[in-house]
Amino acid sequence: MPEYDLFRFDSKDEVLAKSKEYWNPGKTQFWVDSGIDLVIDRREGYLLWDMDGRRLIDVHLNGGTYNLGHRNPEVMAAVKTAMGHFDIGNHHFPSLARTALAQALIESAPPSLTKVAYATGGGEAIDIALKSARHATQKRKIVSINKAYHGHTGLALAAGDDRFSKLFLADQPEDFPHVPFNDLAAMEDALKGRDVAAVIMETIPATYGFPLPEPGYLEAVKKLCERYDALYIADEVQTGLMRTGEVWAITKHGIQPDIMVTGKGLSGGVYPIAAALLSERAGAWLNEDGFGHISTFGGAELGCIAALKTLEITRRPEVRSMVHYISDLIGTGLRQIQAQHRDWFIGIRQHGVVMGLEFNHPEGAKYVMRELYNLGVWAIFSTLDPRVLQYKPGILMTPALCEELLDRTTLGIARAESAVGKPGRRAS
Repeated sequence: MPEYDLFRFDSKDEVLAKSKEYWNPGKTQFWVDSGIDLVIDRREGYLLWDMDGRRLIDVHLNGGTYNLGHRNPEVMAAVKTAMGHFDIGNHHFPSLARTALAQALIESAPPSLTKVAYATGGGEAIDIALKSARHATQKRKIVSINKAYHGHTGLALAAGDDRFSKLFLADQPEDFPHVPFNDLAAMEDALKGRDVAAVIMETIPATYGFPLPEPGYLEAVKKLCERYDALYIADEVQTGLMRTGEVWAITKHGIQPDIMVTGKGLSGGVYPIAAALLSERAGAWLNEDGFGHISTFGGAELGCIAALKTLEITRRPEVRSMVHYISDLIGTGLRQIQAQHRDWFIGIRQHGVVMGLEFNHPEGAKYVMRELYNLGVWAIFSTLDPRVLQYKPGILMTPALCEELLDRTTLGIARAESAVGKPGRRAS
């Protein structure tokens, strides 16, 4: 472990103990109990090294934050160069970096989007989106899907699953009704009172285990929004930036959203940044009162430099081709693994390199996660559907690493199936 002047720990056990004491006792203990005693030290590309030297292939990617890998050399170099001139900047004033990134984002996005409002993370960007929709429509209700996840800030928290909103007394069912995913009748029933400001959906719901929208579903929801005067908010925090083979997954559906939210991967994995992209109607408040949303660190100039380089890399034709190659290679390999374990490995939810692996046990993905961890692969179970493993290869992953990943996944799935069959074994 490298030494730093600002901190030093003698062992991983000491880090874990002090994390419980000073940081987050519940989360730290959960991972220890789950057999995931991970304290990340060195990281490079799509590899992590635990503090004790264990090497892991990362297919969690922190929700897609590391689409381009950890410490991507081009993004790191751009930020290092920028540090000779820029810092966080002053959010009140026009800025070279913020303006350049806003223009690049709008040029990459569906034509319906014309303005950018910056945030520090996805949750805050969702809050901006929901506030913008309420202002534009002068309505309060926000419709989302059951088991939705849109972040942990105020309005974002209320729009998500009640597992988290109830904890902080933020559940507001009267203003934030939820409907089942892929259920158009339920969606229309929620909208037909014409009292809804917006429908917000992840294009593929991540924390729910990546259930895929049925053909025509998202397009039909957009038409319902138009019929009943509600805005359509596309949450692209996890599905955006080329994970589906397009910069923004929503464009594959031909939808012109009123608002689109991006974060995580926009940072290049180097500097926190997120944004809400707004239509003229949704962004009208920017003309009425440009101080309507204030975020000191939103659109920090170093973050804009990281995002500009990330967007430039992501939009290269060879990167798009690589995503299709990786999608085909990994998808084919997974189907071959599934053929050997049909009673256990029962589903593959895939769109590009967005992948959810479904297992025939209420907490099957926890078993698989633990076995993969022991074999040198880090993938995480879906919080709101632990039958499903989130399995997210990076968009620049090399063919050799893809093959190694599949080899380890083959063994991990087989071991998990065996573990589930043994009396007394349970997922933690």
